[in-house]
Amino acid sequence: MFREKSRYAVIFFFFIILLAAVVISIMLGRYAVNFTDIFMWVKALITGADISGNEKLSNISTVIFEIRLPRIIGALIIGAALGVSGAMLQSVFANPLVSPGIMGVLSGASFGAAFGIITFSSWALVQISTLLFGILALMLSLFIAFIYRSTSSLMLILGGMISGAFFNALLSIVKLAADPNNDELASIVFWLMGSLAVVDSSGTLIKAGVPLFIVLIIALFFGKILNILAMSDEEAKSLGLNTGFYKIIVLIISTILASLTVVMAGNIGWVGLIIPHISRMIIGPDNRYLLPLSALLGSLFLLICDNVVRNLFPYEIPLGIITSLIGLVVFVIILKNKGKGWR
Repeated sequence: MFREKSRYAVIFFFFIILLAAVVISIMLGRYAVNFTDIFMWVKALITGADISGNEKLSNISTVIFEIRLPRIIGALIIGAALGVSGAMLQSVFANPLVSPGIMGVLSGASFGAAFGIITFSSWALVQISTLLFGILALMLSLFIAFIYRSTSSLMLILGGMISGAFFNALLSIVKLAADPNNDELASIVFWLMGSLAVVDSSGTLIKAGVPLFIVLIIALFFGKILNILAMSDEEAKSLGLNTGFYKIIVLIISTILASLTVVMAGNIGWVGLIIPHISRMIIGPDNRYLLPLSALLGSLFLLICDNVVRNLFPYEIPLGIITSLIGLVVFVIILKNKGKGWR
């Protein structure tokens, strides 16, 4: 396994790859942008030159600032959040099959989005409804565990399964109640499949992206605590850690991360399941390094998927479809080595 300096080198290596992917993503699209165009645009920004009289630079600025950069930033934040959320849950439950949806969070957030679409005319209220029901789904999971006076991993997972089934049933009711004549049903279906098309710099990135980024930074500091929680409850308690309290804190943080991704771009699956697997196979189970690498690989994976969506099809298809298709293939490949990286 890697030594400490080698782990930092691996993280730095993937950080450089991610930066390169961002530059390539800026160039890709219906409107061609090359290195020279980017260099001239950056030079104009640095020198403060007026580009309004230069039609080409003005078009490039519009394409980058208003179309591509918001989507790229959205993909980076959402991918990182889902990767870290999945890594936290898999570590605290010591279960490689756990993902952000296991606690019913994505089901609750999806129901909140669907409910908001048929109830409110304001998109901001739809996003608030998405976040609130994602948190409510977690509370229901914890309440079920509380009834049996248990904070064990098994009981929390069972509570999450019950919560997810409950909100999926409510979601089916909302779909039936949606009016297909005014695009309500179509909006719900499209939202549930996930898309970065709704991410914009003036609204979504500020209202949901900034809080998501802040929570993501906080989550990255939980590496040492997660290392202890990954032990048995008896071992963790012997080190003086209140396991029940910190498990709930980790669940709350992972829930907020997952819910805010649904607020920004709808339901995007598989990222929180496969990315921690890949990260663990590369760098090992130490969460001090696993969480940052999961963030980088999650961002890289979602950015690649969004580039596929934007450039390989004549019309944009929901991002969640691509992540599911690629995620299935990757998961089948890594399933053979599912135990690698846990020791």
